[in-house]
Amino acid sequence: MSDPIEISRITIIQEERPNRRAYIADFEEPVHYGVHGGVKDFYKAVPETEHPSTLDHIVSAAGG
Repeated sequence: MSDPIEISRITIIQEERPNRRAYIADFEEPVHYGVHGGVKDFYKAVPETEHPSTLDHIVSAAGG
């Protein structure tokens, strides 16, 4: 088996639910996660600021 070519180094900080910040490897700016649209409606959430959900990032990564 070969050595890994990449190891993800991510720190996730839970803010006021449902918001989270993810600091990824060497990027200074965090990625913001939260809810919007149908996810917001499903959970009956009323966030101060809407952010993409983790599902949005998974779908965009798979489609990219």
